[in-house]
Amino acid sequence: RVSAALKMITDIERVGDQSADIADLNIQLIKKKQKWDLSDISEMARAATQMVNDAIDAYVNDDENLARKVISSDDKIDELFVKTKDKIIDEIAADKANSEKAIDTLMVAKYFERIGDHAVNIAEWVVFSVTGVHKTERIM
Repeated sequence: RVSAALKMITDIERVGDQSADIADLNIQLIKKKQKWDLSDISEMARAATQMVNDAIDAYVNDDENLARKVISSDDKIDELFVKTKDKIIDEIAADKANSEKAIDTLMVAKYFERIGDHAVNIAEWVVFSVTGVHKTERIM
């Protein structure tokens, strides 16, 4: 349990760093009067937040099932990221003048995708703390 907690600390710290980066980029996007449809990124934010909360709850409650739910929910964020990336590519192609805003928006989406990945890492360590088996050991 202690080993799992020590491994999770790194992922939790990275979630914090990426959240700070998202906040900084959002300030810049507001100044640039970003007008695109960001509903997919908002959905990514909600999903990533839920994943992190669930992963931590799974650890606190030794809930292997909740941890596995977090792991399986990562596909949704990955799909939303690809959808967002494709939209942004279209925006850049249509209006190169907005390419800087587009790249900043893509970075926000990528950070949410990475936060989801960190939540998966945390959940995998929860499974380890409950079962004693880490995903890399199952491959061998």
